[in-house]
Amino acid sequence: MFILLMSGMILFQTSLIVNGGQTNYIMATVDLYVSLYNLFLSLLQILGIMGSDD
Repeated sequence: MFILLMSGMILFQTSLIVNGGQTNYIMATVDLYVSLYNLFLSLLQILGIMGSDD
């Protein structure tokens, strides 16, 4: 569920940047980076759970 939420946030933030809704580009870049980082971490957690040999 968190992966879908982060994917939606990435799309929303990207559309704000492209359409001019976000004028502070440094904050927009940081927000986008944090969303990508959270998405990557949640994917690693899912793969870690499914890949355990225990």
